[in-house]
Amino acid sequence: MPTQVKVCGLTRAEDVRTCVEAGVDAVGFNFWPQSKRYLTLDAAERLASSVPAHVLRVGVFVRAPPAEVRIAVERARLGAVQLHGDEDPQDYVGVGAPLWQVVRISGPESLPGMPSRAAAAVLLDAHVEGLGGGGRRFDWALVPWVRAWRLPVWLAGGLTPDNVGEAIVRAAPDGVDVASGVESAPGIKDASRVLAFVAAVRAAEAKR
Repeated sequence: MPTQVKVCGLTRAEDVRTCVEAGVDAVGFNFWPQSKRYLTLDAAERLASSVPAHVLRVGVFVRAPPAEVRIAVERARLGAVQLHGDEDPQDYVGVGAPLWQVVRISGPESLPGMPSRAAAAVLLDAHVEGLGGGGRRFDWALVPWVRAWRLPVWLAGGLTPDNVGEAIVRAAPDGVDVASGVESAPGIKDASRVLAFVAAVRAAEAKR
């Protein structure tokens, strides 16, 4: 199955168009107020309205009340909810969309035995101070260890057009997630880098 591509932290309509035209599989909207790529619900709803049905809309949340997440799912027509804090996914079962559990990795000891039973997928990111990967990668050799979880695995953290091909060949994730690696500034996507990222993913698939 082709590696899925998600571009996260979208804040502008022109960047949504770029991603759709590049052939990405998913786009991410950040609902965490402390993020440099934060979107209000009104702004996210406007951007989401321009995303075609075949592209997955993912909402990124950090410790948001489930009722708030449920409203965002409805208004922005989210197809998945990415829980990027220390939330228990079980608390979000009723929000109306599949749950992605983020696991931040510093080394083998940071891998949990099993993710939440409520998780529909896991997203592996680098462990840094605060929340989010901060554009930093982790040891991709750890990714195959999580296959026992029998869930789709998304790889994030420090991915760029220059290294995503290596990541796919070494880790064979189900999907890759990029934000800062295709930006000219936080929340501002560089069209040439988005296109190069998607092209690198497709080229790497031929080597698997």
